[in-house]
Amino acid sequence: MRSVQRTTAAGTSTSLLRDSSLVWAASGVVGVSFGAVAVAGGLPVWVPVVMSLLVYAASAQFSAVGVLLAGGGPAAAVATGLLLNTRTAAFSLAVAESLGPGRARRFLGAHLVTDETAAFALAQPDPVRRRRAFWISGLGLFAVWNLGVLAGALAGGALGDTARYGLDTAFPAVLAALVLPALRAEPALRRCALPGAALALALTPVVPAGVPVLCALAGLALHRRPAAPGAAA
Repeated sequence: MRSVQRTTAAGTSTSLLRDSSLVWAASGVVGVSFGAVAVAGGLPVWVPVVMSLLVYAASAQFSAVGVLLAGGGPAAAVATGLLLNTRTAAFSLAVAESLGPGRARRFLGAHLVTDETAAFALAQPDPVRRRRAFWISGLGLFAVWNLGVLAGALAGGALGDTARYGLDTAFPAVLAALVLPALRAEPALRRCALPGAALALALTPVVPAGVPVLCALAGLALHRRPAAPGAAA
């Protein structure tokens, strides 16, 4: 029995590693873009590197660097990042059970909560697989993102205009691939996600990057609690 369990666990980890590699690849590409944009704009190499280790939130980092490069002060950059990162509070509640017991595990897990790790974990069919998916994708994503940022920062302006490579499309494409199976299987998720997505698309041209995702959480207002067993119809 233990041999079968070990074989099953190994197979699950292998499949999660394979699926996570897509997210890691996208993360590395966007990380290179972030590091290059920051240094090419005039920031020292250590700024995007330290920010990626401590903040670890792509949209917040891009927005904060945008504020700094536009002449804004550190306070404005921090406020922008905090505003965009408020959405992770909802993600943390959704994946809290996937972090496992213990304060140290929860403290580290909280730092690894991103759009991608939450989507990847919640797409799994059972609690055990969700926990493995969160930690495998989260630790790998953190490592690849920071290595990508370091590489981009060291490259500096050598990459030229990073926007022409379409690097910003990598993360949305991978994230869509992660959430589509769950949306197909769960009508309740579609009822919340589709209006939220429509609102985000409508706001994208007129608000800073990251804010549309935050506003899309308004779709949760359409969530309905499942009826308790035996409740009257």
